[in-house]
Amino acid sequence: MSQASFSNRDLRDDIRDYWSDRAATFDNDPGHRISDGAEMAAWAALFRRHLGPAEGRRLLDLASGTGEIARLCKDMGFEVTGLDWAEPMLERARAKLPDVTFLQADAERTMLPGGSADVIVTRHLVWTLVDPAAAFAEWRRVLAPGGRLLLVDGDFVTRGWLWRILGQRGAARTHGAVSRHEDILSRVHFSGGARAEEVAQLLTAAGFEALRIDTGLGAIHRAQARELGWRKSLLRRSEHRYAISARTPG
Repeated sequence: MSQASFSNRDLRDDIRDYWSDRAATFDNDPGHRISDGAEMAAWAALFRRHLGPAEGRRLLDLASGTGEIARLCKDMGFEVTGLDWAEPMLERARAKLPDVTFLQADAERTMLPGGSADVIVTRHLVWTLVDPAAAFAEWRRVLAPGGRLLLVDGDFVTRGWLWRILGQRGAARTHGAVSRHEDILSRVHFSGGARAEEVAQLLTAAGFEALRIDTGLGAIHRAQARELGWRKSLLRRSEHRYAISARTPG
């Protein structure tokens, strides 16, 4: 086995363990939990804008975590399957949505049959990918011809002046978690930040078409502001956050 393969295996294990350890408190964070009401409506509007009506289509929620996006998509009328690498996350998702199927697997190596999904969605997964080119090729394989892909992600590395002023206080309060997060971030593909244009180029190279980059997430940010508080809300709005939709040929 090559040194690169050995490193990749170790990194994926570290990523899985990091999210496993965060599962117990994951839904306590307004940035992860989707509140009923205005925020849920804002997320649903974003998904409808890019995916159209659900119409019972088979939807795969990659890196499904505790099932918040799966809950949203199920309520919209999709036939949802969730997939996550961290079993503690899956335990919470299954308790929350007992009538949804949740599978344990690496989102970069799903082991699912080709053409088994009509829609794939991800939220805050792309920035953690070890090999995004291979992951995007895998997602294209899993999608049926004419299938839709929707990524919601961001550049959580590049920091502007607002972060330099306001961000340090929050980081100091959670230094251990931040250090572990930064260690993982330094080893993933997008260690310099997952910019929308670079992600879109990799999706095109993997064979996706009709790409659309959408930075109009203001309705979601406004809905989150009350629970996030003014400091976190300002920081979130200052980041390069986006949605990218695409489809497979056919």
